[in-house]
Amino acid sequence: MSRVQNNAEESQEILQEEAEENRFQQITDSGSVVTGDREHVIHCLTIIGQIEGHTVLPSQNKTTKYEHLIPQLVAIEEDPRIHGLLIILNTVGGDVEAGLALAELLAGMKKPTVSLVLGGGHSIGVPLAVAAKHSFIASTATMTIHPVRMNGLLLGVPQTMDYFQRMQERITRFVTANSSISSQRFYELAMNTKELVMDVGTVLDGTDAVEEGLIDSMGSLSDAISCLYSMIDKERKKQGKKGKSVRKSEKNSKE
Repeated sequence: MSRVQNNAEESQEILQEEAEENRFQQITDSGSVVTGDREHVIHCLTIIGQIEGHTVLPSQNKTTKYEHLIPQLVAIEEDPRIHGLLIILNTVGGDVEAGLALAELLAGMKKPTVSLVLGGGHSIGVPLAVAAKHSFIASTATMTIHPVRMNGLLLGVPQTMDYFQRMQERITRFVTANSSISSQRFYELAMNTKELVMDVGTVLDGTDAVEEGLIDSMGSLSDAISCLYSMIDKERKKQGKKGKSVRKSEKNSKE
């Protein structure tokens, strides 16, 4: 009997070692990890560097590839073992359409989602930050709001200008729909000519981002995790009440 117990304990230790090794490999390969306690299993996803879209960036650039994140988000939403998603951002921005696509996916998730901006959440990082159901920003972090633009030679023909204007309207609609800032105020911040020397736009620090209604709360990692745990508990209670009402209606229909 003791030999069986010893074998079972050894097997359990091996499984734990393999799980820890897989977890470390997951962090190394994709910059994400599943963690938390049994009641609050969360997936931590990082969006760092530059958002890479349809064009491959140079190898020396630190990038987040949107084609890698899309299947991860789908898997997180459909995995019953994962209760919530924590998104940590430190990005300079990048491909507008790729970033907006990821933001739309995040905003459309049913599971509790919390974002935390560390360092910076610039440009298209702004829609990604506000896409979560609750957003946090560190006191030392900054966010740059500016109009859509293109690097290099830009031909100022009406068709090109119209395209950029419509793209800007899409971003403005998304940000204002997922935060407390008004479209007029967001436009004012984006078109500000008095702050940046070589560009138009506004840089907001953590306090300013919250005061403007762009971000929900100031906070740290522990604050973001506590908020996500609370959201998971509320969602579980909500599902429990829904399940009770369904069972009650089924019982009444049988009677």
